[in-house]
Amino acid sequence: MPLLVTGTIGIDTLHAPTGQAERVLGGSCAYFAAAASFLAPVRLVGAVGGDWPEDHRAQLSGFRNVSLDGLETRPASRTFAWGGRYLDDMNRRETLFTELGVLEEAPPKVPASFRDSRHVFLGNTHPAVQLDLLRQFPDRRIAVCDTMDLWINIARPELLRLLEEVDGVVLNDQEASQLTEQRNAVSAGRAIVEMGPSFVVVKKGEHGAVLVHRDGIATIPAFPSGAHQVIDPTGAGDSFAGGLMGHIAATGRQDLDTIQAGLAWGTVLASFTIEAFGLDRLAKLDRGQIDDRLRAFQRVARVG
Repeated sequence: MPLLVTGTIGIDTLHAPTGQAERVLGGSCAYFAAAASFLAPVRLVGAVGGDWPEDHRAQLSGFRNVSLDGLETRPASRTFAWGGRYLDDMNRRETLFTELGVLEEAPPKVPASFRDSRHVFLGNTHPAVQLDLLRQFPDRRIAVCDTMDLWINIARPELLRLLEEVDGVVLNDQEASQLTEQRNAVSAGRAIVEMGPSFVVVKKGEHGAVLVHRDGIATIPAFPSGAHQVIDPTGAGDSFAGGLMGHIAATGRQDLDTIQAGLAWGTVLASFTIEAFGLDRLAKLDRGQIDDRLRAFQRVARVG
């Protein structure tokens, strides 16, 4: 069943202890769509400027099952661009520059052919924009959003209205604590469920993730450290969300067990993403490699 994603398409410049990459394809939409496409057809809604490199379009088009019919090209505008440097501890990074470009303009329009989408993921952007997009899918079966500390700080009322209408939310443990004033991930997740969603996924980095669902609680570990080399952590969280939502869309279910299994898919796809700069590792990936790593991870994590 098709899965629709909205969010950013960007041009990234990345510096890490493992090397650097200039002007590579990035953005939440790109990583999410690439990861999810291994599990379900993906409909992408986003915007780029006239400076968006043609090889970026070719790379994104190269992922089977990704429709770019909702990707707007605005010739007179600039594409969102971000530069970052990872420290020796690659859990820490500093932003070198941010050029908002098309993000300062009106959000992209949802094509009429996409409005029957049943599975919707609202990538990180202003919650008022997310809510406007959400209401364009009257037949949705499940809608999940991402958010960040900025919106919790400056757009809390809009975020709370969004949470009343979505089925799920994905955020990290610091954001969950900031939103709820609860330090414990389970307590924070329960508080967010009381705000409206049926489930919350709290990402805890190297400590895995916690799922708080109206029907129960589940946890999943991170992918074992040392199992592969980390080249570039950029996009890991978006790939994680893509794997999670891809599994939900593929099964058509959103019960506790299905979402827990989706966390495993997300963890495995994120583990591939970080093995190269940008989307290069995902672009060379095949389903057999994913299945093999998933089975190995399931044995370690003891999830089905």
